[in-house]
Amino acid sequence: MPKINVYLPDDLADAVKASGVPVSAICQRALEQSVRRVTAIRATVLGDLATDDPTAQLSHFAERARNAIKLAVEQARTTHAANVGTEHLLHGILAEGSNLALRVLHTMEIDPAHVARALPDASPAPETPSATQFSGPAANALELTVTEALALGHNYVGCEHLLLGLLSEPDGTAGRVLRELGIDQRTARRTVVAALTGYTHLRAQTSASADTASVITTAVRQELRPVLDRLERLEQRAGLTAEA
Repeated sequence: MPKINVYLPDDLADAVKASGVPVSAICQRALEQSVRRVTAIRATVLGDLATDDPTAQLSHFAERARNAIKLAVEQARTTHAANVGTEHLLHGILAEGSNLALRVLHTMEIDPAHVARALPDASPAPETPSATQFSGPAANALELTVTEALALGHNYVGCEHLLLGLLSEPDGTAGRVLRELGIDQRTARRTVVAALTGYTHLRAQTSASADTASVITTAVRQELRPVLDRLERLEQRAGLTAEA
């Protein structure tokens, strides 16, 4: 069986040794998942987009990310573009309307509407063919999107990773537009991490609040149960008296 060396920072290496975790099995599992994701995205970007669902193989993509890609394909077809480009992918993020990438832009004080205005004009051009494939930069950006999710240790791919992938791609229109608006990859990546950390904390607080409310509701019901039972007995007696 071939051997692949994995290099770790000193503090992590010491912790791994101390814990005795099965490094080989963990690395194999992680690599298997990563290879499946990269293989799926390559099959998608190299395949024919003239299908009912061009994102069918991207099961590890979040629903909003898949919708953004579908919107990108739809816009490219509507405008009779030769290919689905990075500008269409960025349009898809903006058109989806409720994803984390938009919150990241707001956090960096970038108005999504301003981004939309900075994109090239997408007026229909009937004389050109309808898009059936991703352009080279778009295909590269989508693969970088998966790489960004893997590098951050996330088990899904969302619009926030797609935003990072577009920024990472050096030749695409979307990356150029974003960089001209003052967005750099390092700051965007930090903002994504911060946004996800804040979301996780908020979800934990919401869950805790819901649990607390449930406990309080249960306690109140227990305190009121004797009173409610007594009222029910009085109502039954009153009903019997009325019938008599």
